Amino acid sequence: MKKTEFELLGRDFPRSDSVAKVTGAERYTVDVSLPRMLHGRILASPYAHAKIVSIETSEAEALGVTCITFDDVPKVRYNERIITIPPVLHKDHTVLADKVRRMGEAVAAVAAETEELAERALRAIKVEYEVLPAVTDAGEAMKRGAPKIYDTVLWGEEEIRIENNIACERDIEEGDVDAAFDEADAVVEGTFTLPKVYHAQLETKSCVCRPEPDGGLTFWPTTQSIHNVRILLGEIFDIPLSKIDVRRVPIGGTFGSSIQMNSPIPICAALARKAGRPVKLTTTREEDAHDHTRYGCTIDLKLAAKRDGTLLGADMKLVADIGAHNIQAYSYLGVSVGWLVSLYKLPNVRYRGTAVYTNKAPSCAMQGFGNPQVTFAVEQLIDELAEKLEIDPIELRLKNYVGLGDTFWGQGPTVKSIVHSDGVPELLATGSKTIGWKTRSVAGQNRSAGERFCRGIGMARGFHTSSAGAPQPGDVIDFSGAMVKVNVDGSIDVITALMDHGGGTHEAIAKLVGEALCVPFEVVNVVPVGTQTTVYDCVTHATRGVYAGGGAAVKAAESLVGEILETAAHYLNVYPDSLDLRLDEATRQCVVFAPAIDDRAMTLEELAKRCWMESWKTLAAVESYRPTNCPPAYVAVFVEVEVDTWTGQVRTVNAVMGSDCGTVVNPAMAVGQLEGGLSKGVGYALIEGCNWNENGQLASRGYWLDAKIAAFDESPHIEHLTTFFADTYEPTGPFGAKGIGEAAMNPVAAAYANALANALGVRFYELPITPEVVLAKIAKGAEKGGQG
Repeated sequence: MKKTEFELLGRDFPRSDSVAKVTGAERYTVDVSLPRMLHGRILASPYAHAKIVSIETSEAEALGVTCITFDDVPKVRYNERIITIPPVLHKDHTVLADKVRRMGEAVAAVAAETEELAERALRAIKVEYEVLPAVTDAGEAMKRGAPKIYDTVLWGEEEIRIENNIACERDIEEGDVDAAFDEADAVVEGTFTLPKVYHAQLETKSCVCRPEPDGGLTFWPTTQSIHNVRILLGEIFDIPLSKIDVRRVPIGGTFGSSIQMNSPIPICAALARKAGRPVKLTTTREEDAHDHTRYGCTIDLKLAAKRDGTLLGADMKLVADIGAHNIQAYSYLGVSVGWLVSLYKLPNVRYRGTAVYTNKAPSCAMQGFGNPQVTFAVEQLIDELAEKLEIDPIELRLKNYVGLGDTFWGQGPTVKSIVHSDGVPELLATGSKTIGWKTRSVAGQNRSAGERFCRGIGMARGFHTSSAGAPQPGDVIDFSGAMVKVNVDGSIDVITALMDHGGGTHEAIAKLVGEALCVPFEVVNVVPVGTQTTVYDCVTHATRGVYAGGGAAVKAAESLVGEILETAAHYLNVYPDSLDLRLDEATRQCVVFAPAIDDRAMTLEELAKRCWMESWKTLAAVESYRPTNCPPAYVAVFVEVEVDTWTGQVRTVNAVMGSDCGTVVNPAMAVGQLEGGLSKGVGYALIEGCNWNENGQLASRGYWLDAKIAAFDESPHIEHLTTFFADTYEPTGPFGAKGIGEAAMNPVAAAYANALANALGVRFYELPITPEVVLAKIAKGAEKGGQG
């Protein structure tokens, strides 16, 4: 039977890390300081594409610093992100560059007694470059005669040749797409252009590395996966993993930018190994801005439908700009078609995905891993199709969405599962009523009347998978592990490698374990750990923290419950099956009791102490957990906007966001996820985007003033945002829970585009929709459906 009444879940408690964070006592990587620690700096290339003719370090070394170049590091090629299984992993990265392929690429590094000396030494290094033509447009990069960024890369262990700068491709076809379009009563199509966007997380990349006397290494890095970092470091430096300990350190936000092993980590390791002393290496904001972005892409999408609105098929071509390195572009191409066919029932699908190298910052996961891009295209065409067929857009979505009992692809063709919980009807009904959907005006009506301020209402729905779990192994690694143990006083330690990005994942884990063990929240501690003290957890990504990481912790807690009952049965002289657990609110103790025998009971503390005093055992359990599902965390977004047709400014009048995340574990923090998703989504829709000139120079040069993100006055005001949660229970999740994080942001940009179409009567197919873009569209008087 499912448990639906909870002691801890659905209640808010003070966060265990709250005092440390608000008082500045929390220790991030930049706060780690070790005896005899040196300070590292990276020498970054001032060119986007160049051969390194020579590097002269003698003048820098004369200052008493440690210098490394390509000649000083292992020549191992690797992929910084190892979520994909090795046989299909592309490897093109080295610790330091032998050839420059992007602006800011690391070509050398130094470690010195002070940061000032490190900077002086860096400027003393002399590098001779042979500058090569740069290519910054994916379309141009694929043309015959374009500058070659790579000759060959590794695919698994096979050396493959790179032709026309195409890193990889994926073609998928199901059903008869041509017949579907021939049969269609209505076809809509568009070309959508989505920019590369800097993550703009609070914390830049840092690492502290300490060489150990036995030849091992200890790390305190900025990362989302301590175990994957350890695996890669062992591979690069040929060190047994038993001699590498990567410590879990609080992280100042990532938005996906630390799923991969960050570039400074192996550089820091190489410096520490050569110096024989601990080294701290921290990137500047400008360096970080050149290091990673969201995937930019162009999507050509066509949808076919019957007159009654039934979708017949889709044809999608996607070209992804992956930048200078392949950080799992093969997986990106796979998940992109997964997002498409998991939004709506499409019996006939044709897809071609192409990933292209350019001389720009590498693309990596960022809040959705391609989901916001695909959703932006799909949700606009669904609106256009509804208008063409004269069907309410919400009714059209309800008729076609992938929901309860349906098979969906999750994160791609190898990640298929059945939908077991579905709050979409509730999300659309509640959201539409709250925003006033039935009162919205005809598209472009206010503008036709010559009004300066035009209002419009738009919506979009979306989802993200809770993990990348599937019924059978695929090309994605996804499993977690945890240990749960009872201390002598009855308190609980949870030992997990799972990272908390700041959104309260560890609080959720503590609540889930406390719920399973019937103990108060305040006695459950998610302890500081490293890779030498934890079992494997793949990475905190794919909205999997609560569902998969929490699933592993609950599995361990449930195993521990069995151990507790077996042990208590010994002392109480009853059968284990006759015992149960409950939380005594008066004493704030877990009680092991026999419901049928009043006097057979003992507290968990009493039990743990008996085991200790009699030198018997520690009550503990360790488990690994592979999810066999990746349930969709559905989200619906409704926005009302006001457009100033004189200035092009877009103001959010009202917003409504609904989430289906199953059992709501952390209510306040779940609301915070929706608020954050709206804020980041507004930035993606209206403001943010990275631009490079023809020489591969980032236009903003990484400066905050020019690398625009949504400011306070440009973000929706909280008092104008309504949030709510669907009443669902995910039977495969821990106590009915599934994810929320990335889902909150995925449909936001599409909702804004649809609201703007309602306000102005024109379509915007390119992001960001800046005031200049709005004014140009108004001035052009573009036809509805024209490309923005």
